[in-house]
Amino acid sequence: MLLIRSALAYLALIAAILALLPSMAGLGAAAVSLAVILGWRDMRLVPKVVFLVAGFALAFALGRDPGMIAAAAENMSRLAGLVLAVMLLSSVLGRTSDLQKISASLFGGRPRVRYLSLAFGTAMVSIPLNFGSVAVVGSVVGERIRSNGDSPSTRNATRAVLRGFGVSPTFSPLSISVVLTLTLLPGLGSLQLLMLTIPFSIVLLFSGLIWCEPEPESEIELVKVEVSGASATTSSGVSDAGLAPWFRFCALILAICVGVFLLSHQFQLSYAYAVTLSCMGAVIGARLLAWSRRTNPPLVSMANVSNELAIVGGSAFIGAVISAAVLGQISGDLNVPDWLWPVLAAAVPWVFFIAGLGGVNPIVIGTLAGGILGAVWPENVLVGLGFAMVTGWGITAFGTPFAANALIMERLTGYKAVDASLRWSFSLALSGLTVASALAAGLTLVLA
Repeated sequence: MLLIRSALAYLALIAAILALLPSMAGLGAAAVSLAVILGWRDMRLVPKVVFLVAGFALAFALGRDPGMIAAAAENMSRLAGLVLAVMLLSSVLGRTSDLQKISASLFGGRPRVRYLSLAFGTAMVSIPLNFGSVAVVGSVVGERIRSNGDSPSTRNATRAVLRGFGVSPTFSPLSISVVLTLTLLPGLGSLQLLMLTIPFSIVLLFSGLIWCEPEPESEIELVKVEVSGASATTSSGVSDAGLAPWFRFCALILAICVGVFLLSHQFQLSYAYAVTLSCMGAVIGARLLAWSRRTNPPLVSMANVSNELAIVGGSAFIGAVISAAVLGQISGDLNVPDWLWPVLAAAVPWVFFIAGLGGVNPIVIGTLAGGILGAVWPENVLVGLGFAMVTGWGITAFGTPFAANALIMERLTGYKAVDASLRWSFSLALSGLTVASALAAGLTLVLA
């Protein structure tokens, strides 16, 4: 059964890669649905609910307008392929020794330098690795706790890793938040969005220094970490391995991002499709490099991706149906007061965060916000809605205890997710939400 589930996931990925061929969207959506159904017993509650709602959306589309299904299936196949490509890239890169050396090099220096190194380092690693960045860097923090025990430095390191990953939905061109937002708001450009969200992410990470614990002098020392059985001593944020691993890793990220922008702007491909192709180019390149070195690493199993496929694929299908239904109800221009758009933009980040506190995945809220509001939002102020969506998504990722990264860190470090994410970063999250709401409303008001 696991082999069949993995084969279906790879079939969905192949269908997404070949999306320009006829009938590929339907094949991809069918493969995703079968993979979810076969993995139903192993799935968590939220993915099950999302996929059931997608089933109701399918029934609604059949009764209302079967023409909705084709666009919804295309949306489902495209975003599911994106997630599978990013997960496959993460698995391939996770095998490299460079990542262990990079993560070790982050845990050194004085408190402020260490915090910023871990926060920005995790954010950088998260661009191609997604949740893999938390596992890679978080394991170094966990090892530090096991060797020297709980301390203000390890608690600050945990804060930095969670916040570093939390801003990746806001600034990473490969993140599902950016891709979903640009998919649901087709009139919004990627550069237009990222030019605003990247500075916000940087300021948010620097602001985290305000909400860190003071560390005693005894904590300010050289840090020894074990990397693949060898000791590496760090004092300034750079390990004995030197800068070569960082250069190689940053070059890979740059190549992937350049590929995305070329495909989406030069060749006019959809943003999700561009990300999928660019990530798969890196995966195939890594495989060819391994073969040239006469190694043949095993094919990554995709048997346990039912939760991700249910949430992403189901949400994409729901969003497409909702958008089509809302557009079908609109006849002519909406008679909406101008003041309402800034108010709605200001509310979106808070909706993400409050729903996250209740355990609702940001993908669900993003789909609903983009599917409903994106269908009626004035095109000249779409950047206000897009900014509100990705910033609310990012703050929810580090400030709520049900986020996957908080649960991963709880397993690695022993710190309860409710403490590491909510209690330790609550003030930062509220400050970030306030600023994000004000900026989203201001952008909408000024550009209207």
